[in-house]
Amino acid sequence: MPKGIIGKKIGMSRVFINGKAIPVTVIQVEPNYVVDIRTEEKDGYNAVLLGTGKAKEKNTTKPMMGVFKRAGLKEPLKHLAEFELKDNENLELGQEVKVEDIFEVGDLVDITGTSKGRGFASAMKRWDFSGFPKSHGARYHRVIGSVGACEDPGRTWKTKRMPGHYGNETATVLGLEVVDIIPEKNVILVKGSVPGAPKSVVKISESVILKRRKGQNKLKRAKAFYKVEA
Repeated sequence: MPKGIIGKKIGMSRVFINGKAIPVTVIQVEPNYVVDIRTEEKDGYNAVLLGTGKAKEKNTTKPMMGVFKRAGLKEPLKHLAEFELKDNENLELGQEVKVEDIFEVGDLVDITGTSKGRGFASAMKRWDFSGFPKSHGARYHRVIGSVGACEDPGRTWKTKRMPGHYGNETATVLGLEVVDIIPEKNVILVKGSVPGAPKSVVKISESVILKRRKGQNKLKRAKAFYKVEA
């Protein structure tokens, strides 16, 4: 099976496990379908292109309609994402992929989404500056302060952190724990927060921190906490 799947963020809640309240993000994962397969011989790497959600044919290009028809899909799909294939995995075009086929409770996942757009923001909000004193005769509070050097070089450096557009960018959170999977509702619960607004599309993939020793230790602790055999 692929090392990931496409889902939709529903919102946040909490569950009680072993007497502890755990904040979770609820992600709805409708069945994904195999749209295309990348192979080492043809493309230079092994991966699978998954798709989910219905799209209108009039909004789909003719080349993509050919890809969907070749996969045996009757309708075009709206959201597409490519995931690495696990070793010695054979998939068929048009095959249905569900979240319970890929992940289980206690797994570590990375989630990629588009962060909430906040428009034009000040430096304090955008970069978490502390600001100036709030009392004792201070005239300035929520301002950036000096942005340039004195006589040399006498200009503002290009990388200076200043006010500007904040949010609406691709963001990834690493090493989140899978708290629960509810197959009958196509729902997966992930510990902690996830980038994006409710109803936004997210990519759930196998965590890259599993390649590190700390990631393996975290996985063992998660499996032990949720009482899942590793």
